[in-house]
Order: sequence, then C-alpha cells, then structure tokens
Amino acid sequence: MDWRDKYIVEPGAKLRLADYDPSDTGKNKSHEEALPKIKEHVERMAKLQYLLYADGSQGLLIVLQALDAGGKDGTIRHLFSGMNPQGVSVACFKQPTPIEHDHDFLWRIHAHAPPKGHVVIFNRSHYEDVLVVRVHKLVPRDIWSKRYDEINEFEHLLARDGNVRILKFYLHISPQEQLARFKQRLDDPSRNWKISESDYTEREYWPQYLEAYEEALARTSTKHAPWFVVPSNHKWFRDLVISRIVVDTLDEMGLKLPPTRVDLTQIAKKYHAAVAEAKNGALGKGDLGKGK
Repeated sequence: MDWRDKYIVEPGAKLRLADYDPSDTGKNKSHEEALPKIKEHVERMAKLQYLLYADGSQGLLIVLQALDAGGKDGTIRHLFSGMNPQGVSVACFKQPTPIEHDHDFLWRIHAHAPPKGHVVIFNRSHYEDVLVVRVHKLVPRDIWSKRYDEINEFEHLLARDGNVRILKFYLHISPQEQLARFKQRLDDPSRNWKISESDYTEREYWPQYLEAYEEALARTSTKHAPWFVVPSNHKWFRDLVISRIVVDTLDEMGLKLPPTRVDLTQIAKKYHAAVAEAKNGALGKGDLGKGK
C-alpha cells in the first residue's frame, strides 16, 4: 500500500480531523508484526541518505507537527538516528527570541532550510505561527490569516530554487492517548523532566487547536509540499507509515552517485605500487616519523 495516497491531505480539499481515526493501524495488527518492516525502512533510509549526500543536487525537508505528547521526539529518535549525522540536522522552533521577534516570522526558519545533499527535520516549525499564535490570539487575525499564502510561497521557493523535497506530517493522537502519555511522564522518573504546566493548560484549547490545524493543513497542502495526517495513537504504526513515505519519496528522487573525478586506472597503479612498497619495506622506519 502507498501510505501517501491513504493519508495525504489533498491540495484544495477541506479537512476534518474527525474523519481520521488516530488508532488506525491498517492491516497491521501489532508492533511485532510491523517491526521487521520498520527496520527495513530505516536501513533503506540510511542507504538513500548516503546517496542524497553523494548526489548533492537535492535536499529533503521533513516537518513534524503535533499536539503535546504527539510523538515528534520519538519519531526522530526511532527513525532518523541511523542516518549519518554529517548530513542530517534537527531544528526546533519554539517561542521566538527578541531578535527573531523583530523580524518577519519566516526569517528564523529560512536559515535552517536544507542545503543540497542534506536532510533537515523540523520539530515544530513555521506552522506554529498559524497555530499557537492563532489559538492564543498573539497577533490579530488579519496578520496570521495572511500567513498561509506566505508559507505556500516560502515552500514553493525552497522547492523551486533550492531543489528541496518537502514532506509534512501531522501526528494525530486522541485526547485519551495524550492523557495516557501524560501519565507515563508522571509514573516514569526518567520522563519526569518532560512534564510542564503547559501540558495541561494547552490541553484546555484542544478544540481550538484542531480547528487551527484543519485550516492550516487544508490551505498549505500542495503538490510540492504535501501534508499527511498520520494516525499516531500507536507509536509503531506512526513509525511504519512515516518511514515508508520517506523511503518512497527518496526512491523517487532519482539519486545517483556522482561520476568519478580521477583516472581509476592510474589510481589503481599507484595503489598497487604502494602495496608493493609496503611489502618490501621500502618505507624506512624513520620515514613515518619525519613529520613529528
């Protein structure tokens, strides 16, 4: 199954998150059943990231958005930690600093856009400026309502001029699952540090956040930067869906190893000559230490 077709937010279509079951697992019945597929996808992602880096002509941006305890950190930890850190980075956008606040809302975002050959993961993103800003009325409606078009233009710029592929995932959980995860934070001393007062104050705004997400996803899901609503009550299914969509996307990017820049015949001769010298003891004992 192509999860992109099943969970994509069709460009221009209206969206009701109530139509998406956050506990959906498709035909997969358990973590044990899905785990071999997830491992296969993660290994494949690592190999494709190597090609992406070597190819050096395209970038990949992955946007993760969710309500509190939605699983953004877990997604990054489970799926992307196997990639080479040299070509992957994570950016997290929370409350703007005073300097960031004095610029347009996309100023701090653009600096983190992926360069060619790299994968960048946004753990929260520029969408906070049409979500939390809207829900808490931090700016007037006539300001945040214009940002949907500005976001679309920004992402089009990245895709067109930066040759960046963009995948955006909304991790969809239920209020009951969120509360269960809050309990885990209370019961597990190793997770106590994650607890904050805002977990519960923000929960009071659940309906307003869903409304904000529905409009944001509907108005900014485009052909070059699609949104996917990923059922995430079951973490393993979330990982299965996202890893498969990332693998399928990388597969379609036509990534290739760059051509060799040297004469391999001459390099082979130099290699075999160096091997022969090493066997014959041509390198004097003192030669290796001359640089000291």
